Amino acid sequence: MKLEECVAETLSKLADPGALLVGSKKNGRSNVMTIGWGLVGVFWAKPVFLAAVKHSRSTHEFIEDNGEFTVNVPGEGLTEAVSYCGEVSGRKHDKFKECKLTVVKGENVMVPVIKECKIHYECKVVHKLELKPGLFPADVEKTYYSRRAENDYHTLYFGEIVAVY
Repeated sequence: MKLEECVAETLSKLADPGALLVGSKKNGRSNVMTIGWGLVGVFWAKPVFLAAVKHSRSTHEFIEDNGEFTVNVPGEGLTEAVSYCGEVSGRKHDKFKECKLTVVKGENVMVPVIKECKIHYECKVVHKLELKPGLFPADVEKTYYSRRAENDYHTLYFGEIVAVY
């Protein structure tokens, strides 16, 4: 599957209901979370998936540990799983098991993909940008960050897409 063939559906699903981002630690433990903010594009002549993950999310710790992630675009019938994975913490729940999501070994990364999803992006972090107070227009700061602790801003992970299928 070519990247260009996946982008429109990926952006549509990010908007509603979201996509499933998986991170893994070097010890093999994985976590899944829902993302609604992301971009697919080209940076530094590389295909890149830009994913925003808050510091407070356990998946942030997983990506920091091994520098890879997968983005899994849901097909039909996964709306409830996507919602659930955005509402509960991976620190207290095995969201894969509770949502009956099947993990499959990634082809080019240590992080698994979710079998039930229709598009999979395998990504290796090539850069990250830590968002901080004062970087945004006032309306964005007020709407998305006014009630956040200073350490609960997003990290923008620029993941080179090493495979899409």
